[in-house]
Amino acid sequence: RIRCYVKAVEQTSRGPEVILSRADPAFVLKLFRLEVSEISDGTIEVKEIAREPGFRTKLAVYSRDSIVDPVGACVGLRGQRVKNIVRELNNEKVDIIKWDTNIRTFVTNALQPAQLKSFEVDDANRRIKVIVSEDQLSLAIGKRGQNARLTQKLSGWSVDIVAESVQTLGFEEKV
Repeated sequence: RIRCYVKAVEQTSRGPEVILSRADPAFVLKLFRLEVSEISDGTIEVKEIAREPGFRTKLAVYSRDSIVDPVGACVGLRGQRVKNIVRELNNEKVDIIKWDTNIRTFVTNALQPAQLKSFEVDDANRRIKVIVSEDQLSLAIGKRGQNARLTQKLSGWSVDIVAESVQTLGFEEKV
C-alpha cells in the first residue's frame, strides 16, 4: 500500500496518465485531514504549509473555536497523531506552529525554540529583520538555512536573521 497525492490526470495519445506525488505540500495536508478529525470537520484550519520534502515540514494551524488548541489537537495524545504522519513521510520532521495575524508573533512561533531579541518590520517591502544573540543564531537559521527558508515560505515575508553585535573590549582598551 502506497499513499500519494494525485496531482493531475492528463489525456495522452496512449490514454489517461495519472501524475502522483509524495513531495507536494497538499500531500501533507491530506494526511493531516485523514489523521486529525478537527481539521476534516473545520474546527481547525491549516493556514499555510512550507515543505522541503524528505527533510522538514512546517505547518501553520488556526482554531476557529477558542476552546480547541490547534497545535495540541494536531499533535494528539502523546504525539500519536503526528507520529503516524511522520512515519508515513519516512521520518520527515514536522513542525506544527500556531498561526497568528500579528507577523511578530507568527515569526516568533515559526523560529522557535530560538530566543529572539528584537524585530525590525518593514511593512511596505514585506521584510522583517530578526535580531538574535550570537549563541542563538545557528538555532534560528537552522541546518543549511532550512529553518529561515521555511519561515519565509510560511509567512510570505522576507526574513533576515542577524546576530546581535556584541562589542568586546580588548586588553588594551580595558587597561
